[in-house]
Amino acid sequence: MSDTRRNFFHSAAAIAAGLGGAATLAAQATPPQAPPQGAGRGFGQGQGPGQGQGRGGRGQQPAGPPKPASEVQVPKMKFGNIEISRLLCGCNEFYGFSHFNSTLDQVMVEYYTPERVCDVLHQCNRFGINGFNFYSGGRGIPDFDAFLAEGGQMHLVVQGNIGDQTEFIKKYKPHAIYYQGDQTDRAYHTGQMDTVKEWCKKMRDTGSMVGVGSHNPEVIATVEEQNWDVDFYACCVYNRTRTNDEWAKVLGEERAEGEGYVRGDPPKMYKVIQATKKPCFAFKILAAGRVTNVEQAFRTAYQSIKPIDGVFIGLWPRVRDQVRENAERVHRLLTNS
Repeated sequence: MSDTRRNFFHSAAAIAAGLGGAATLAAQATPPQAPPQGAGRGFGQGQGPGQGQGRGGRGQQPAGPPKPASEVQVPKMKFGNIEISRLLCGCNEFYGFSHFNSTLDQVMVEYYTPERVCDVLHQCNRFGINGFNFYSGGRGIPDFDAFLAEGGQMHLVVQGNIGDQTEFIKKYKPHAIYYQGDQTDRAYHTGQMDTVKEWCKKMRDTGSMVGVGSHNPEVIATVEEQNWDVDFYACCVYNRTRTNDEWAKVLGEERAEGEGYVRGDPPKMYKVIQATKKPCFAFKILAAGRVTNVEQAFRTAYQSIKPIDGVFIGLWPRVRDQVRENAERVHRLLTNS
């Protein structure tokens, strides 16, 4: 590890020591706001409720007016020139990326019809969640079009470098786009980070905020020490993209089958998040459903990130209303109420 990066981590540790508990969380909150009105950059220019052909143009009756907003609203933060919720809707569950096993992948695919994707996004809007960690592959675009046609609105924070996104960016004008984390980490391991840097330069011309995603805190630290021209980071708190040699150093010969989620990983990424002055989005704070104490995981996340940072969270409301539960949880943590 370079001296610069070692100093970066040491300064991060000092910042971590200064973090408070509940008082810090309350100080981070901004007053609850109603769901967004009007179509700013990144919301898309969808039709109002009841217009067009209904959900996804499938010939159904147009959707009725959106349900009234909940009294509980997720607090907002400044992100570029907009106010975005500090909890953003993730996309993995929508399209069968469970990061658990192939059976759950398939269950998610079968559960999440286009209608259910729209329902969850509308429920997010009711609770003041106005940011969407968007995936433009597969059904992503048509599902989002259907949501817009029903009057929904979301600021898009897009997983970039997934195929040719030129036309998508021109049409939807996402507020932010970042180099997807798995691909960043692959470039880091193969010595091709210049490719990531060049992509970021190219994206700068789109007018969107530009970021880098990673599961490895050393990647974020490297980009920081090299002073890349980026606006934000998407940071997985579990380093699930280690090489085989790196796993051997952590677990020896006892590595489990499947993806690895090590309990000691989150503090390392949280230190890097605290050390950078740029906004960060923490994700996989629940270890893709493996964490048993959900309340504590949320508390740790919001105690460990800055007031200008947010969290991507996947939603799986098959058994209970996770949108409501998570929104109420974040509201309580950030407003101390």
